[in-house]
Amino acid sequence: MVELTSASPEETERIAADLAGELVPGDVVTVSGDLGAGKTTFIRGACRALGVAALVTSPTYTIGNRYEGRVPISHLDLYRLEVMSEPDWADLEPYFDGTIVFVEWPEVAEAILPDPRARVRLRLLEGENRLVVVEGATKSLQMPASSPC
Repeated sequence: MVELTSASPEETERIAADLAGELVPGDVVTVSGDLGAGKTTFIRGACRALGVAALVTSPTYTIGNRYEGRVPISHLDLYRLEVMSEPDWADLEPYFDGTIVFVEWPEVAEAILPDPRARVRLRLLEGENRLVVVEGATKSLQMPASSPC
């Protein structure tokens, strides 16, 4: 587990970019935290590092977005789901085919989601500061450009 402090959205994106360097299609990264903690900012940084030029926004109302970069990327937001039913999973399953998948609000689907390569938790601190905790794929985060806690 690696704990990092981010002092700005740009720094949160750089931390995500460091993690993105380890990811390959088939990897799942769960990203959790309270509203406003920086989940979409984190995913945007990873997507940019993976070559996505399109605007990366939270798919809260559509549940999922697909992006093309150097590899296909799926971005899921499960905030609106109270439980994950089999029909819900059937709708989401194609997002996992041959992509790197980022899942916001993964708690509702933990029993169904494939095992994540990394679990990211973001927590608001004071001002723009965030605590970023990464469990799993952390080789590239051992000496990040960001300052460790």
